[in-house]
Amino acid sequence: MDLKGFDQSGRPAAGGTRSVKVMIAGGFGTGKTTMVRAVSDIKPLTTEETLTQASAGDDHLIGITDKAETTVSLDFGKISLNESLMLYLFGTPGQERFWFLWNGLFKGALGAIVLVDTRRLASSFRAIEEMERQNVPFVIALNVFPDSANHPVEEIRDALDISPHTPVVACDARDRASSRDVLVALIRHLQERSAVAVESR
Repeated sequence: MDLKGFDQSGRPAAGGTRSVKVMIAGGFGTGKTTMVRAVSDIKPLTTEETLTQASAGDDHLIGITDKAETTVSLDFGKISLNESLMLYLFGTPGQERFWFLWNGLFKGALGAIVLVDTRRLASSFRAIEEMERQNVPFVIALNVFPDSANHPVEEIRDALDISPHTPVVACDARDRASSRDVLVALIRHLQERSAVAVESR
């Protein structure tokens, strides 16, 4: 991948490799932990706990009734996109009662992926609002589930009320190559934003 024009902040690591913090956010059950597990070069750190009857009033399983575990803090993994760029991946918890953790997780993030389940669009509204509030550039990744309807991208964009400049891509969060493609789309988006910022100076 050509990183020309990629002048955003990132910490140079050994051998001239740039390390970048990327958030993977979204609503409850949209596939954040699955994506981190699928794409990470290392065994990821996860903080999943079993869902119990005690959390039934807090964790609404409409549309995801087969979900058995939930992230209670964060997921962490990393992937080398090439010899010069290392991404550190931080997956956020999706349930409202853990949103207080987001402020700390977003510190130093260069960009983010917002995973969206098109069967439950509203579950990712809060994540999108948080990206905009914290001014974190992001791409929308439509995690395609077996029973997902095939909506036109512009309908999804309108329903999520996002900028026409925000990329929207489809993916399978279980698949390493598909998840990697989403990360590449995010880096390209960041490059384009950087180039525009340079031109406007």
